[in-house]
Amino acid sequence: MSQKLNSGSTYTTIKWTDSVFLNMLGVILFGLTLFILLYCVGKKEPAHFPPGPFALPLFGNVFNIAVKQPHLYLTQLADTYGNVYCLRVGQEKTVFVCGWKMVKEVLVTQADTFADRPYQALYARLYNQHTGGLLCSNGKTWRRQRHFAMGTLRTFGLANGTVEKSICQESRHLHQAITHHKGQAFNPATVLNSAVANIICQVMFGKRFDYNDLNLRQLHTMMTEMVYLEGSVWALIYDAFPTLMKHLPGPHNRIFTNFQALQEFIGTQIKSHQLDLDPDNPRDYIDTFLLQIKDKENRELGFTEENLVLCCLDLFIAGTETSSKTLQWGLIFLVQNPHIQDKVQAEIEHVIGPNRFPEMADRARMPYTNAVIHEIQRMANIVPLNGTRMATRDTKLGDYVIPKGSTVLTILTSVLFDKNEWETPHTFNPGHFLDANGNFVKRNAFLPFSAGKRTCLGESLARMELFLFLVGMLQKFTFYAVEGVPLRSEGTVGLTRSPYPFEIRAEAR
Repeated sequence: MSQKLNSGSTYTTIKWTDSVFLNMLGVILFGLTLFILLYCVGKKEPAHFPPGPFALPLFGNVFNIAVKQPHLYLTQLADTYGNVYCLRVGQEKTVFVCGWKMVKEVLVTQADTFADRPYQALYARLYNQHTGGLLCSNGKTWRRQRHFAMGTLRTFGLANGTVEKSICQESRHLHQAITHHKGQAFNPATVLNSAVANIICQVMFGKRFDYNDLNLRQLHTMMTEMVYLEGSVWALIYDAFPTLMKHLPGPHNRIFTNFQALQEFIGTQIKSHQLDLDPDNPRDYIDTFLLQIKDKENRELGFTEENLVLCCLDLFIAGTETSSKTLQWGLIFLVQNPHIQDKVQAEIEHVIGPNRFPEMADRARMPYTNAVIHEIQRMANIVPLNGTRMATRDTKLGDYVIPKGSTVLTILTSVLFDKNEWETPHTFNPGHFLDANGNFVKRNAFLPFSAGKRTCLGESLARMELFLFLVGMLQKFTFYAVEGVPLRSEGTVGLTRSPYPFEIRAEAR
């Protein structure tokens, strides 16, 4: 009797378990079916919306994008889907725009329509809910802060020649640092980072830092890592799933820790300025900003101490990262093309000579050197994906409708290497910027600083740094590869495109 009861009990248990399992399976299948249906309904695009590759439910195309060279993958997609196409990151759609003609349409022709930044969870966390800084603010705050920053750059250097003198003085420190290696192999990134950073530091903080300053070196390291991660797949995943990623471990968390460390460094500089601020004699960007804070009406336009930190951070990163990386790429290209390095040095000898420091006035008489610098910027492709924009109204790009609120990303790589605009797009060729008589010529598709209303506000400063630093180095040194160690050209891509760590030799001339 006991056996039968046990047997019956076992049988009953099995039947009950099967029933629960089938019910649970049914719920799961129903939920999955409902999710797919909702996804398909939500996926339905408006009429004449840009096409794109198939996107997975929930994740979109985030796993399709090449991790190491995303700018190349995104440029190549234009061959399949045209110069205006769409990808999904999570459930958010982004319209990608390629080629000079369509990129010009976004940045220049419809500049007012695409002047604003879209909401991005990563930057909302970094920049006080997307309202602060120079890079992420919109509307009146952005226009006022941009105008203020450009005016301050002019006041403290660009208009009166102070910055040019600062670069020439900094060149002496740079040459001493290079000479210190006595023709042996060295990594030029450290000294170039310091030289370029010291120029923007003098505008912002009113002082320069020693190349051996450990704090400054550590900040460079953190800044480089942060800029890389902000342009990596980790940032894409964070924007797609911010609530989840906020609580998960991973490299993305170093974006926030590094950002905080940079903020603390800048906060220290601001406190130092507050102690000896002279209202009648502002010394730099921070002093001038602090005086604006005293007017309460300015607070609505971003003149707060919190926003001063963010604006300084934007200027510090933008004013250091891009020019420093361009100079690093410049040395790589010149070492790889010694005949071009020789021709630049011959022009320097002819126009400037071996002893006098170069001046910006020399550039007009040095067309070949000017062409080489432009070609370095083109091939360096420092900001390959530009910054995101948002359509502020319904509009059209080519044959496609772009609804209001859509995120749009112009791919500068596709412009700087547009086969319809450049004779040899993938070859380092200064002839792209020279006419048949050897005169310098401008090219419309030359957009290393972007274009339109959000063009790099430090463009004039960057042009000055590239000319004076590079010409100064080539006047004093000839650069060579380390024997048996080839220089790599592909680089690593985050927000900026950086060379892989490399070493070269510099022999005094």
